[in-house]
Amino acid sequence: MKLDILLQRNAVADRLAHSASAFIVKHARTGQRGGKLTGTNQMLKILLFSLLTGAGLTGTQAATLTLEPSMVTEWKTVYGQVESRDVVPARARIGGVIVELTVNEGDPVKAGEQIGLIKDDKIAFQIAALDAQLAALQAQLSTAEAELKRGETLVAQGVITRQRLGQLSTDAEVARNALAAAEAQRDVITQQQSEGALVAPADGRVLTIPSSRGAVILAGEAVVNIGSGGFYLRLAIPERFAAELRQDAPIRIATAKGEARGVLVRIYPQIDNGRVIADVEVDGLDTEFVNARILVQVPVGSRQALAVPEAALQTRHGLDFVTVDHAGQVEERVVVRGETIDIDGKPNVEIMSGLSAGDTVVLP
Repeated sequence: MKLDILLQRNAVADRLAHSASAFIVKHARTGQRGGKLTGTNQMLKILLFSLLTGAGLTGTQAATLTLEPSMVTEWKTVYGQVESRDVVPARARIGGVIVELTVNEGDPVKAGEQIGLIKDDKIAFQIAALDAQLAALQAQLSTAEAELKRGETLVAQGVITRQRLGQLSTDAEVARNALAAAEAQRDVITQQQSEGALVAPADGRVLTIPSSRGAVILAGEAVVNIGSGGFYLRLAIPERFAAELRQDAPIRIATAKGEARGVLVRIYPQIDNGRVIADVEVDGLDTEFVNARILVQVPVGSRQALAVPEAALQTRHGLDFVTVDHAGQVEERVVVRGETIDIDGKPNVEIMSGLSAGDTVVLP
């Protein structure tokens, strides 16, 4: 589009001004012969000056715009869904009863933080049984070591043979190893008991809690689902627009605080139920509600359009008018307006009909 500068004059207003001037002069002369200028003549002069100024006859110049087609982006409005990048379940590591849950849906958690407790009463009984076994083995070891020490003394006195001493040494070593095995088994059971603590596997927010306090669960069952890795918008776009989608394309997002901008970061190759799945990253995305649906505009192509500045449109009686200069004559045309589009960073109104390329639009 290019701007020209023209001097616009209205011929009808010109003739009206000439008639009004003649009328004022006539009455002014009458007033001079009477010795004074009447108040009516003064009002006529003021009215004429206002008419000349409002009709653009005072010599001011009006800016014009020559219409040329512009390339505009075609946008498709779809719904995007707020989703977490990863959903990591906090699973039970042992079977038992959930005796404690310290989080609710929506709570933030840190990796390694304890968020619950699972208890299996049988583990306590197993530990008690192993403690008794350890006490017995400890007594057996003490006896075997005492017998070995006494055998060494008797061998020195020649009372028993060295073969018997070797047997006593073996008995002491067996008791010692049996005690070590029982201690290791108790450590395993104790570790099993400590695994009843339910910990968060990653930083994030609690999305769902499929289990409740007092429920009986098995090892490996999910107790709490945590959304981690950040949040993004997932889009489902009709497959007829698949060829027009481009990675890193800008995306418009309608939010409660106004329009936000995002970037199309991933387009999945598999079409699901006639729709292309894509992910959009948005800075400052509202993640208060996960799986919330948000209106999103996706660029799906481009086209040519005629557009004029908003100031060039005048609306009267429900119709939109644009002033054009046609062969030196200024006239108003009725147009059908479309949506507001951005051209060179400025808002313009698309004209659907009423104007053609090459028309000269008179700007106010």
